[in-house]
Amino acid sequence: MSEAVNSQMNDTTELSEILQVRRDKLTALQQEGRDPFQKTKFTRSAWSSQIKDDYDAFEGKTVSVAGRIMSKRGMGKAIFCHIKDDKGQIQLYVRSDAVSEQEFADFRKYDIGDIVGVSGYVFKTKTEEVSVHVERAVLLSKSLRPLPEKFHGMTNTELKYRQRYVDLIVNDDSRRNFEIRSRFISYVRRFLDARGYMEVETPVLNTISGGATARPFITHHNTLDIDMFLRIATELNLKRLIVGGIERVYEIGRIFRNEGMDTRHNPEFTTVELYESYADFNDMMDLFEELLSGAAMEILGTYDVAWLGHEISLAPPFRRMTMAEAVKEYLGIDFMAISSDEEAVAAARNAGVDMDKVEPTWGHALYECFDQKVEEKMIQPTFITMHPVDVSPLAKRSPADPRLTERFELFICCSEMGNAFSELNDPIDQKQRFLKQVELRANGDDEAGMMDDDFINALEYGMPPTGGLGIGIDRCVMLLTGCSSIRDVILFPTMKPLDSDRKAQKEASAPAETAPAAPAAEEQIDFSHVEIEPLFKDYVDFDTFSKSDFRAVKIKSCEAVKKSKKLLKFVLDDGTGTDRVILSGIHEYYEPEELVGKTAIAITNLPPRPMMGIDSCGMLISAVHHENGEEKLHLLMVDPHIPAGAKLY
Repeated sequence: MSEAVNSQMNDTTELSEILQVRRDKLTALQQEGRDPFQKTKFTRSAWSSQIKDDYDAFEGKTVSVAGRIMSKRGMGKAIFCHIKDDKGQIQLYVRSDAVSEQEFADFRKYDIGDIVGVSGYVFKTKTEEVSVHVERAVLLSKSLRPLPEKFHGMTNTELKYRQRYVDLIVNDDSRRNFEIRSRFISYVRRFLDARGYMEVETPVLNTISGGATARPFITHHNTLDIDMFLRIATELNLKRLIVGGIERVYEIGRIFRNEGMDTRHNPEFTTVELYESYADFNDMMDLFEELLSGAAMEILGTYDVAWLGHEISLAPPFRRMTMAEAVKEYLGIDFMAISSDEEAVAAARNAGVDMDKVEPTWGHALYECFDQKVEEKMIQPTFITMHPVDVSPLAKRSPADPRLTERFELFICCSEMGNAFSELNDPIDQKQRFLKQVELRANGDDEAGMMDDDFINALEYGMPPTGGLGIGIDRCVMLLTGCSSIRDVILFPTMKPLDSDRKAQKEASAPAETAPAAPAAEEQIDFSHVEIEPLFKDYVDFDTFSKSDFRAVKIKSCEAVKKSKKLLKFVLDDGTGTDRVILSGIHEYYEPEELVGKTAIAITNLPPRPMMGIDSCGMLISAVHHENGEEKLHLLMVDPHIPAGAKLY
């Protein structure tokens, strides 16, 4: 048996013993009639931060504080510990001669993680630490599981997301992220309320999916016996309210899209959508710029933030350029000098843009050039305006060029932060665009919109010229917190169930930070139905083999490639100090979040291969076999102790 296996089993046994010891302590208290779970209330007179921040006012005075024990040490007839409450931490000092004999004996038995309430007077220790000299103490809740302090916090990323309650206890950075999220949403409300916007709530369940290009979640209403859709946007209902005469309206709400998950996407997320009558997309641009820069200054005290490896300035004004200008600047193609669809598509293909999965039109060619080649250049805040009408079914056409719409997106670090239009209010034009979406849907595009006859009916009553803006709350919070993954700013992100086959194998093979009650039985794997491809009969000489450069690589990030059901985009550390990008068609077998942080094997000296407009620089190695006629694939992952760049011989 290997040393690693022995260590894992020893850790499991140790933790199992700890769990039993804690339950035994609880049982003893219950048998004595002192069940901590019978306590219903504790009156707190002060928070830890209040006492520490205003020590002069609290010195020598009796206070009542409560919180979770985070550290504890005994020194003969004295015990020191730190408790954590909602506002911070404070030290407790417990002496045997200051509390009853029973209370002191009980306190000795308290465990890290237990929740206690105490009263006593405030003082400073010899080391000048503000503390509470305990005179009364009571156990309010018994922690039956140890906190992961031996791991120096909760370092297992997946476990952080699955057990956010533990993450918030031990990781102050996580707590800070969600405090900033709360403050940002509060700021958005105050910002819009001050400008005369009315907050509303619109249905989450709808009979028609619309307002965006996305695949919806479908559910069934039993009483009506109809399928319904979780909303993919709040847009259409909010614009109905504009028709109804509510001239400034907004909603902060949850959106649901049945799409892939990666560091920037979660199937359930939060947006704020707002609409203003008699305004256009330029007004929305000004508003968004003011909102985001103002939020940074109020919440962080600075316009400067670090995000995704870049120093970002949110000081206004942000750069503004049309999509055609951006493509011309970064790709060298002047779409405004091109008039025909054929010439536009040819120019895009010559630039290495994949046009196979889109309509061969001027508008799609322009958009795909930006999407595949230019968007990655948008680091500092940049408004990209005047999107093609082909990809903007709800935006008003530009009077100057009917091929374009009065629309913008704000990009920061290659990420779209918000989307805005001069809203289309022509019911005839809107109906034609809906019909185009219906046609696309009939041809297999399950992200295309549906016909909304009632919305057309509303427009026929008349909607004033209107500016509309949608902002991704989660993306903005990622920016303000410096988080690289959307899961770090969503309290309970969507996770694959642990009882799926691959997850079960993964959990069985990985050391757990919170241990089960007993070691898991060794998994029995059935290989009886495996079909292996025949071995090659032709020999390859060693010199030929040695030309392939096999390297260990660390997966820094992984995300689904837009408009591809198979491809995952990997950003890899190959030991050179420069990120390597490799695309691999394994999305059928893995979700991106499963692979981040893993160590894989790649061939690094293959020539770059353009895929979906992205250069794939190498190949990740997977093991493939067939089982009962079905192809199975496992990405080759190795010991994380192997450093990035290690060469395989």
